[in-house]
Amino acid sequence: MLPKDPMMLLSFANTQLRDHYPNLDAFCENYDITKKYITEVLKTIDYEYDETLNKFV
Repeated sequence: MLPKDPMMLLSFANTQLRDHYPNLDAFCENYDITKKYITEVLKTIDYEYDETLNKFV
């Protein structure tokens, strides 16, 4: 289950992306969420996904 708090979600997502997933698509597929959902939640705290770095910055 994913954290509901945006800051906790940011930390969780970036850790998972760093350690286990080659890209956001693979992360979202594994957790059965849409890219739109996670990007919109993290945009509320001014973070966007950087494909080159494979993390939210």
